[in-house]
Amino acid sequence: MKYIEISRCRSKIELRQLLDSYGISLSPWEANRVVEVLERDPSPVEGHIFNTMWSEHCSYKSSKALLKHWLPTKASNVIQGPEEDAGIVNLGKHDGNTYGLVVAHESHNHPSQVVPVEGAATGIGGILRDVYCMGADVIGVMDGLRFGDPEGKNGQRVCEISESVVTGIWQYGNPVGIPNLGGDLYFDKSFDENCLVNVVAFGVVDKDRILHSKTPEAAKNEPYVVILVGKPTDESGFGGATFASDILDGEAEEENRGAVQIPDPFLKRMLYYANRDVMSILWSEGIDAGFKDLGAGGIACATSEMGAASGFGVEIYLDAVPTAHDSIPPEVISCSETQERYCWIVPKRIAERILEVYNEKYELPHISKGARAAIIGKVTRERTFRIYKDQALVCDASINAITTGISYDRQRSTRSGDDAHFEFPPDSPTQVAETITRMLSSAHLSSRIPVFRRYDTEVQGKTIIRCGEADAGVIQPFPRNPLGVAVSLDGNPRYCRLDPYMGAAAAVAEGMRNVAAVGAVPSCITDCLNYGNPEDPEVMYQFEMGLRGISDACRKIHSKTCPEDPVPVVSGNVSFYNQSSSGRAVAPSPIIATYGIMDDYSNAITMGLKRPGDPVYMLGPRRNELGGSVYLLERFGIQDKGSVPIVRFEEEKQRIFSVIDLVSNRTVSAVHDISDGGMIICALEMCLQSSGCSMDIKIEKEWCHIRPDIFLFSESPGFLLEVRADSEDRFLEAMDSAGLTVYKIGRVTESRVANILVDDLRLPQLDLSELGNQWRAGLDQLIF
Repeated sequence: MKYIEISRCRSKIELRQLLDSYGISLSPWEANRVVEVLERDPSPVEGHIFNTMWSEHCSYKSSKALLKHWLPTKASNVIQGPEEDAGIVNLGKHDGNTYGLVVAHESHNHPSQVVPVEGAATGIGGILRDVYCMGADVIGVMDGLRFGDPEGKNGQRVCEISESVVTGIWQYGNPVGIPNLGGDLYFDKSFDENCLVNVVAFGVVDKDRILHSKTPEAAKNEPYVVILVGKPTDESGFGGATFASDILDGEAEEENRGAVQIPDPFLKRMLYYANRDVMSILWSEGIDAGFKDLGAGGIACATSEMGAASGFGVEIYLDAVPTAHDSIPPEVISCSETQERYCWIVPKRIAERILEVYNEKYELPHISKGARAAIIGKVTRERTFRIYKDQALVCDASINAITTGISYDRQRSTRSGDDAHFEFPPDSPTQVAETITRMLSSAHLSSRIPVFRRYDTEVQGKTIIRCGEADAGVIQPFPRNPLGVAVSLDGNPRYCRLDPYMGAAAAVAEGMRNVAAVGAVPSCITDCLNYGNPEDPEVMYQFEMGLRGISDACRKIHSKTCPEDPVPVVSGNVSFYNQSSSGRAVAPSPIIATYGIMDDYSNAITMGLKRPGDPVYMLGPRRNELGGSVYLLERFGIQDKGSVPIVRFEEEKQRIFSVIDLVSNRTVSAVHDISDGGMIICALEMCLQSSGCSMDIKIEKEWCHIRPDIFLFSESPGFLLEVRADSEDRFLEAMDSAGLTVYKIGRVTESRVANILVDDLRLPQLDLSELGNQWRAGLDQLIF
């Protein structure tokens, strides 16, 4: 074997130059640690494998200890926690079988900044594979998008990236036939040079047919082989994991393009059907197998992790790997992240039958040039990872050393706090009305229809509540079965920048409010934790505070059906180094997906007002908590001062649980949570989502212990509820029993004019037709 002569380097500078010459980004300490582990210098293939597997993206070297310490991952409904590519929780019965809800959450931030269409598309592709590989049918996707300021100094580039990312999502997601239930979208100047593209997928699996991404124990009793399926391996995506674990350098953008994979949604769909046929063979004959998608780190990552997970070794023969051409170096074949590939570990005795399914029945070589299934290796009893090329050994390492990685205890410290207190002049009624119009047409609050209209929400025919119709999307996973699944995606970067603990807790609480607003019981969450450089003590402080906020919200709001359980975190991702070479990091951005389960999806309700004459109640008092609010940003240009809304866990829990019951027993006909924009924006959104209804709002003087404009725009958490007129007494009794104070703020009207009176502040009438036109056109005028 040829070796990278690390041990001969006499200085860090010399070692850095040597590593750079091979395209390896390991630190000098890490490179010397590789030498210690191997007890010799590494080969180029080994160097790139350790470079990939010890990257932040693959090894979680800066975060795994904190994740394990803080996050609640166990509960009585958990079938599979975050140890694999997707988590699973109990869903319910269908046709006599017990099913699990399979959930996964990932990021594709760096690729989407550099090559937005392909980067976003391959993010969708990867998250679908994560769910498929558990043996599940994928029933939905969502995306959490964070872009820069479209009206700032980098506005043109921000708009180009925004448009291209959305294009990548629909161009990949629509052809594969998975409905998109929406997600959330924020704009902030901190994302000017680092957009965030977080993707979520969820599916259903028979509990008796769950697949795992590891070598089966049965490999102790008979020979097992490794089968690679999909596109021929090429150079695309080589170095993707290390690229995702580094600071973005605008000057290296062309160079970084090669680290982004190339999507093929049509091949993805054909592979899905072929995979299901293989699964049917395995299930019908009771054969144990391992199944995993090839994501970060490619062949080396997938096969070494599958072997190590069960205490086995693996041998890989690169000459057997289908490649796009004959001149690809062995380190590229080993670590390239070429898209649309899977890995099976199956008994040798059935391998040829599996190859026939892919290569003959589904004719992969005719669907995509060079695509096929091939046996590329075998499982061994010895816990080593060996790779051969041209019959020569090019990698021979402990499989545990490769997969266990390394761990850092990074320093954590907070910056000296800025003065959060400020004074601003009160607004006149005319100014308040003008501010409402400006807010609703801004990038922050305008309708997301220009994004959602590009997504296929109807495919599969299972969607009950579509993008933007309610605070959460709702889907019916099974035909002729009342079970429903609600999903929401949340996380306000403005809150997290001011208070990383409370911002993260607020993201969890809002997700629970959103699924409760349609009538679902929060079952679990997934998280994607997007932060700057972990070598910066302030970033690590923000990260740990975020974990604490998530943990406290999950534990203190807890499970409604099993109060001793938290709402568990069953899958997720950490994305560090979301920072440009200028030193600017993104606002701390924990993005939370919340999954709720409904016994009867026919009870699900939307946010649009339904019947004139129905009373509208507010649940949750207004407080002077304007920090991070859209009001301060749009009216005064302030985004880095003020106290963010506090999550008062006991209050929050009582409100969430009560709203679930109110929807379930049909006491309310429309619910919307109070968040971005405050109570008045929440009320107007309910009007704009209705067909011909409006609202007369009257805020009594005794409620207004704060200024009228603060009352209207405070983003303190809560709900607005349209209560059925014939259920008003039952509603008030339920609220009294729960110890909750409610405020009757008005009634639904047939007018298309909104009248608003707050204490002595009477706003000019708001014409909903004109306001609706501006709300719907906001993003189109700015970006699309």
